[in-house]
Amino acid sequence: MYRKIIVAIALGGLDRGQDILRKAASLLDAGGEIVALNVIEDVPTYVAIELPANMLEDAMKDSRDRLQALVAAAEVVATVEIRNGPPAKAIIAAAESHHADLIILASHVPDFSNYFIGATADRVVRHAKCSVLVERHKT
Repeated sequence: MYRKIIVAIALGGLDRGQDILRKAASLLDAGGEIVALNVIEDVPTYVAIELPANMLEDAMKDSRDRLQALVAAAEVVATVEIRNGPPAKAIIAAAESHHADLIILASHVPDFSNYFIGATADRVVRHAKCSVLVERHKT
């Protein structure tokens, strides 16, 4: 069905990460590829000044390690990629650079703040150039 799938996983949502990785595997064409993606948000400059210089590198290494463990636990073959920046923009950029034909991401139950700011999933759905599957949280 799909030849290249980006699976965006927030480290705060690792409990749902295995589910969406397995969903991606079930939708993948033979010979297709899954890219498990985590995005580390940029820290504002006025905050970054007070933080250790290697904080971003450490965060990226930690994210890579945790995502690789998640992929192994899900028993799915996937490439792990870590990016930094605004999450929706980084997810869309990853999909474009990999020529993905599907993005899968988990969504939470919207709260009041989503009506003013907009969730990452909302932004990805609106701006991605490929199909997007939003796995809703079952309540």
